[in-house]
Amino acid sequence: MKRTPADPNNLETLEARLGYRFRDRQWLVLALTHRSFASEQPYGTCRHNERLEFLGDAVLGFVVSEWLDERFPDVAEGVLAKFKSHLVGSIHLAEIAKALNLGEYLFLNRGEEKTGGRSKRALLENAFEAVTAAIYRDGGMAEATRFIRTFFAASMDDLDPTEVTLADAKTGLQDWLRANRLPLPEYHTIAADGPPHQRQFFVTLSINGELISEGRGPSVKAAHQSAAAVALERLKNGLPLTSKS
Repeated sequence: MKRTPADPNNLETLEARLGYRFRDRQWLVLALTHRSFASEQPYGTCRHNERLEFLGDAVLGFVVSEWLDERFPDVAEGVLAKFKSHLVGSIHLAEIAKALNLGEYLFLNRGEEKTGGRSKRALLENAFEAVTAAIYRDGGMAEATRFIRTFFAASMDDLDPTEVTLADAKTGLQDWLRANRLPLPEYHTIAADGPPHQRQFFVTLSINGELISEGRGPSVKAAHQSAAAVALERLKNGLPLTSKS
């Protein structure tokens, strides 16, 4: 069923999921309005959510940084940075957006609708950032902080400074290699498959000329992380590296 900004019942349901009731619901409407929908309306009559995405990214970054500083007072800054990167990363934000069924409420044009826009990771991530900013603009920092802490609590509880490489396998692999005086890895994209909205990238990871692992993911960055995680696990379990002649 197509959603439009005049759907108050749907927005009430979403507010219940978010745990926040807007004083000015137009902030929520704006947060859910994709550029594709706005571009098909009469010029100047409909704004889209990209400015709220920009603001939401900053609000998320501040709240998560403050929370990490509070939660891990004795942990090094570099570790906190990796935790933050994980928590505010696109994969994690899209996961929360999916849990909220946020895609169901987006205002999209027919083109985005037909190409699976409601389940696209980038759109979900951006919508979550925009909704966060909308809550901040409507209710202030206290409400935005409460919202973020509610939906990030489980992920925050899972963080373990002794397993920090899980937050960023690629960085963890580089740190391990440096500590063991080994050359840094080389990544090569070998294939890309699938339709544009469900693209899968395949990469190889080599160290000192030796193929160590392969990875796949919906982006080159995600494929790199996948390959790095496998490589790190193998190296920690004693996989020998031969010298490049």
